[in-house]
Amino acid sequence: MKISDSIDSIYSLDSFFPHAAQISLREDLQIHYQMVLDFLGPLLTAERREKIERVVGLRNFQTAVVLDGIYDRGNISAVMRTAEGLGFANFHVIETQERFKEANRVTQGADKWTEVRKWKTPREAAVHLKSLGHRLIVTHLDASKPLQDIDFTAPSALVLGNEKSGVSDAMIELADERVRIPMTGFVQSFNISVAGALCLYEIHRQQQDSLAQRLTPEQQGILRAHYYLRTLDSGKDMLIENLTRQGGPRHMV
Repeated sequence: MKISDSIDSIYSLDSFFPHAAQISLREDLQIHYQMVLDFLGPLLTAERREKIERVVGLRNFQTAVVLDGIYDRGNISAVMRTAEGLGFANFHVIETQERFKEANRVTQGADKWTEVRKWKTPREAAVHLKSLGHRLIVTHLDASKPLQDIDFTAPSALVLGNEKSGVSDAMIELADERVRIPMTGFVQSFNISVAGALCLYEIHRQQQDSLAQRLTPEQQGILRAHYYLRTLDSGKDMLIENLTRQGGPRHMV
């Protein structure tokens, strides 16, 4: 029996999905996601709606990607781009360093389509993720277990450490598993962006035939509404203006 079979009875996708049915347009105004879909849907091209539909149907929130103290913003962007491209939308950045190395590399819009949460300490990020039901899987050069021996069909948080010293001691202390990427050459480690790509592709490969990570129909509708808003830069303003014309709060559900 896979770990995910036993965990499913304790945790549901509600633990990992970050959005509610009510979407906030501003601090004092929330509306039901269906109103967003009904109003903004006709403003998008059919091709764009179809693209959003395909992406939403394969989005994965049960797997979290965690970057622990990454110094180079270019590496953060690269890992985020890989994660989004493989369907992982649950992204965490632990900012323990005081200074960053700026970079020309960009996320190619990945930051727009992932749900990014920032943390000040590894411990608070780890405690939060474990409280939701994620197993903490940290990459470590001295780990004896290879990455492919981990069952990633269970809710997991993959933790990648910084360029110099790897994953923090606090994160290692709370880890459920330490894993390594098998290597057969002389070098000890991969660049963090390469390591991230290799790990995420292995997770994606394991999950391709699993439906456990798929969102419920309602969750897909909620996420679709958020993507409609993110596609149309003025979508939020247009919705507020429309609600105001129709009488405001009495039309909210």
